[in-house]
Amino acid sequence: MRTDRRLMKAYKNARVEPFDDASRIIIFSDCHRGDNSLSDEFSRNQNIYQFAMNYYYYNGYTYIEAGDGDELSEHIRFRHIRLAHSDIFMTLKKFHDEDRMIMLYGNHNMFLKNPDYVRKHYEQFYDEYTEQMSDLFTGLVPEEAVLLKHRVSGQEILTIHGHQGDLMNDQFWYITMFMVRFFWRGMHLLGFHNPSSPARNEQKRHKIEKNFNKSIAAHQMMLICGHTHRPKFPRFEDLPYFNTGCCIHSRGITGIEILEGKIMLVEWRIRTNREGVLKISRKVIRGPEPIEKYDFGHPGSILRSRTDY
Repeated sequence: MRTDRRLMKAYKNARVEPFDDASRIIIFSDCHRGDNSLSDEFSRNQNIYQFAMNYYYYNGYTYIEAGDGDELSEHIRFRHIRLAHSDIFMTLKKFHDEDRMIMLYGNHNMFLKNPDYVRKHYEQFYDEYTEQMSDLFTGLVPEEAVLLKHRVSGQEILTIHGHQGDLMNDQFWYITMFMVRFFWRGMHLLGFHNPSSPARNEQKRHKIEKNFNKSIAAHQMMLICGHTHRPKFPRFEDLPYFNTGCCIHSRGITGIEILEGKIMLVEWRIRTNREGVLKISRKVIRGPEPIEKYDFGHPGSILRSRTDY
């Protein structure tokens, strides 16, 4: 019940973003951008991410970052993260300046709930080249949730990070942050991983997914999130629970695309061709499927035959 209450609270307070069959949207989560030290798992995929983001920028996509973009639990100073990945932030700035970026906060960057923190760290930065302050994400307002609403059909797609209802990563996030920053970061450098994280704990991950499915069935809604780092795209008559995966997997990055009224799970990674040339490429690994297929109220929806809600 705790998950359902948190999910419905996020739904009621969500930013509403209209979309239609001409919209292009890419959703990534769990980048965990760090300071480029040994504990920064994003650094191995930063070139893949940069290439993918340039593709989405020049092809007119809106970018939704569904939480845990920056690893603020481990790193006290955001400027160290910005310096480590300055090219990435300049690319994100292009999306922001054209009103094509929506940033959600997750359990690892919960500080973004605080407008003063955002204003102090994210709106401007000190440019070492010009030796003066420069604009970064001016006027940025991070959200807990965004509700994509189709202009014609009214179909709704709730997008959140996915920590909602996960007790230690939601209500007690500050305690978890303290443990990550002052204990698990050091253990991480030695090769150990936090067993309480849903990304490393299969039982906890399945519990989170089960709770979300209960809410999806009860409220007949479509949900996209991250948090567990496990890519998910419903099969056959599964409930419409989608998970972006993450950007720190050893094999590359995964995300959810919405394009021309269809939804798909995509993967970006370094592949080799027959001549042995390495290149970064995009691959659709699930879908594309029409979005109305996952609309409980649509006459052609595969979900109308479900009897477990």
